[in-house]
Amino acid sequence: MAKDNNYDKIILGIDPGTNIAGYGIIGITKNAMQLISMGIFDLRKETDYANKLKAIFEKCTQLLDTYMPDEVALEAPFMGKNPQSMLKLGRAQGVSMAAALNRQIPVFEYAPLRVKQSVTGKGTATKEQVAAMVNVLLKIETKHSKLDATDAVAVAICHHFMTSGKPVKQKESYGSWASFISQNPDKVK
Repeated sequence: MAKDNNYDKIILGIDPGTNIAGYGIIGITKNAMQLISMGIFDLRKETDYANKLKAIFEKCTQLLDTYMPDEVALEAPFMGKNPQSMLKLGRAQGVSMAAALNRQIPVFEYAPLRVKQSVTGKGTATKEQVAAMVNVLLKIETKHSKLDATDAVAVAICHHFMTSGKPVKQKESYGSWASFISQNPDKVK
């Protein structure tokens, strides 16, 4: 099926999960980003873990075939207190990645801290703050019932920022006045 749209690029962002996974699809033009679709895969009714992974693969494949994104951006699993949770998230991410690679679509991965920082300017932003900035950046007023959906849109936006040649600058951090001077000798006379 040929692409029929007015976008220079379509990006699918995925916030992997084995109970609830979020997805967000944005279209990029020369002058703007536009939300195409967002939602969740609710996998809580599926009791067999292997079938959850199969469902993630199938749902991702369906999104890929429907929206034909040029690139897929995934949020990387993070190490929390429970290593078992990270393992499960890694598997969910892996099947999402496999679905994209099966369709020959390039895949990019971003740490949660990088996603939050690129969208809000603050790596410690809450899910609610990320959702609010997604609304601002895309000029929409959506209140999705699951923040996993807006997190996925944020992953797509982060990917756009990181690959557009205009990434959001991180705030510089200096441990002391001496470290500031050593890193910025031209600013001190």
